[in-house]
Amino acid sequence: MKNLSRLLFAMLLILGYSNANAQDKNNPWQITIAANAVDFFPTGEDAPLGDMFSDFFNVSDHWNILPSLSSISVSKHLGDGFSFGVAGSLNKIENFGDASVDDLSYYGVDGTIKYNFLQGTTIDPYLGVGGGYTWVDEIGAGTLNGTLGLNIWFSENVGLTLQTAYKHAFEDYLSTHFQHTAGISIKFGGTDTDGDGIYDKDDACPDVAGIAAFNGCPDTDGDGIEDSKDSCPNEAGSAELNGCPDADGDGVADKDDKCPSVAGLKALAGCPDADGDGVTDADDKCPTTAGPAANQGCPWPDTDGDGVLDKDDKCPSVKGTVANNGCPEVSEEVQKTLNAYAKTILFDTGKSSIKSQSEVVLADIIKILKEYPNSKFTVEGHTDSVGSDKLNQELSEARALSVKDYLTKNGIDEFRLSSKGYGESKPIDKNTTSKGRANNRRVEINLAK
Repeated sequence: MKNLSRLLFAMLLILGYSNANAQDKNNPWQITIAANAVDFFPTGEDAPLGDMFSDFFNVSDHWNILPSLSSISVSKHLGDGFSFGVAGSLNKIENFGDASVDDLSYYGVDGTIKYNFLQGTTIDPYLGVGGGYTWVDEIGAGTLNGTLGLNIWFSENVGLTLQTAYKHAFEDYLSTHFQHTAGISIKFGGTDTDGDGIYDKDDACPDVAGIAAFNGCPDTDGDGIEDSKDSCPNEAGSAELNGCPDADGDGVADKDDKCPSVAGLKALAGCPDADGDGVTDADDKCPTTAGPAANQGCPWPDTDGDGVLDKDDKCPSVKGTVANNGCPEVSEEVQKTLNAYAKTILFDTGKSSIKSQSEVVLADIIKILKEYPNSKFTVEGHTDSVGSDKLNQELSEARALSVKDYLTKNGIDEFRLSSKGYGESKPIDKNTTSKGRANNRRVEINLAK
């Protein structure tokens, strides 16, 4: 009865310690219920004891094993692999080294600081150091303890613990000894603030009850999309619409659908467009005939049928191209004709002044340019190789500018023309003959690219 009371005292001490600390991490507590064996022999003391570690595993001759659960310990995780634990144990001593003794009672209460090397793994070894108080035959003394142990976890919370502790006594009347334990360990004490069954450590939303599929975060409308990613957390919807419903099935969420009861187009905020002109039927004055929004969905006229509405057509009565604002584009043939005329423009020798007899051909050029009011051109000047490069360059630039100025003064918009001189750098004939040099002295009017 006295032995039982001492064990109960040790257990109460342990439980009192465990209740005195707050629980702050997932399963910070570990309780181990085990059997223990006490061995006085391999401690390096005098006979009937042996040398240090001699006959360390001689269970039958030296170990004192109480055939029952005879040890209980509780430890608390402190962080970074460290934990602190308190253990209580009892035993009966029949083997004191090589000597037999009458059944002596054995009680121990020990505190240990442990360091676990491989936390979170199945095989979890640790080392510990601590101290305690041990009674043998009701005579007690303090001890300094060194511990080597191993946890083998079968699951997150349950495992097997094997431990050996060397207990060095501070008093001569208590012999130094080894105490081995083997038992079942259970980890517990995880905090679940929101009560959803997921520990706070693993709960992405620890203050709001949720489900395991979303790491503890809620899905209020049950549509399989967690609330934090659900644009409509209180209405079940589809993943494609971020959890929002779509009553008319047009792919536009009801909250964004201006016509939620009629299937429509995403581009028109869920409203229909029967004629496909980009104007919703509700705003379309001609809902069955395509037309521009600027004309409330009704078509503008296109007199020349070139695809450019008359209101935008720079040449509404002549078929042109959309790229050229409804006006015809300069063809290769027209370009050749234009340059055939331009090459016949004559200048005073060595000057940029245009001879009067060139006015007829310039009038023809102006007529052609006016047929293409949206096209832009570059007036280019060229010379032969007679004279210096510098003078030829300056002359070519001056002649090109002179032609440009003549054209702009006679009805061609200035923004459509530019001028550039190339000097003698782009001959089209030999400069060794008078005919060749005459061909090289020229003006070209080319479509600007």
